Amino acid sequence: MQPPELSAQQRAAALAKAAEARRVRAEVKELLKTGTLTFAELLERADRDPMIGGLKVYAVLSSMPGTGKVKAKRLMESLGIADNRRLRGLGSRQRDALLAEFS
Repeated sequence: MQPPELSAQQRAAALAKAAEARRVRAEVKELLKTGTLTFAELLERADRDPMIGGLKVYAVLSSMPGTGKVKAKRLMESLGIADNRRLRGLGSRQRDALLAEFS
């Protein structure tokens, strides 16, 4: 199946939107890493902002202070969170468990 044909203007707009999403997501991960943004605040922002809601849970957890890639993977496995799950796709129990872990 072929992707839809886009005009040059549509392609440029899509590229700009993707670049903005990457910038916002990188900024959020950096704020988490430095402790400026809490996990609870992140979840609140994810509910309002689709760009942040699109962040993968694994990327967020591995950006948390004191949590590396291995610990993030183990935590996700113990809570039954799929590797490809995004913040907006977390269930209420998973959200509560993660909030308890990072509060």
